[in-house]
Amino acid sequence: MSILKKNMLVLALVSSAFAANAADQGSGTVTFTGSIIDAPCSINPNSVDQTVALGEISQASLANLGTSTPRNFTIDLENCDLTNKSKVAITFNGSPDAINSDLLGITGTAKGAGIVITDGSGSPIKLGVSSTARSLGEGNNTLLYSAYLQGNSATAGSVVPGSFSSVADFTLAYQ
Repeated sequence: MSILKKNMLVLALVSSAFAANAADQGSGTVTFTGSIIDAPCSINPNSVDQTVALGEISQASLANLGTSTPRNFTIDLENCDLTNKSKVAITFNGSPDAINSDLLGITGTAKGAGIVITDGSGSPIKLGVSSTARSLGEGNNTLLYSAYLQGNSATAGSVVPGSFSSVADFTLAYQ
């Protein structure tokens, strides 16, 4: 067999080995979503939709308007260009508690409590009311908040154990 024929045979064998490995061994789809906003900062995707675990809270700790331990969460802003606006205020909206409309209401089997959202200094932010504007720096910024559960009545036995959830939407307003 000539050298040319041997080389062609080797090339054919090597090519068929690669072709065998090229078979579909799994596939999928990557979907990209987002939106373009008219704002000096972008919102980090991990900050857009969050879950804050408040934990398993003792019924006794919520008696007589008691509170749970605050749990921190952040809203991370990216690539801020503060040429025209250098401050931001936030408004949290959601279904208010039936007894205390300053609290975010809860749904589920638990009753007698609502959620308090606070700014970075621990001051409560009322639902539907814009917070005090805070200064931003160029580039990336982290806005710190906390949330805790608070009993909504001083009446004994008003807190009912069970699971709960709640949703608050936030809106940023640059100044």
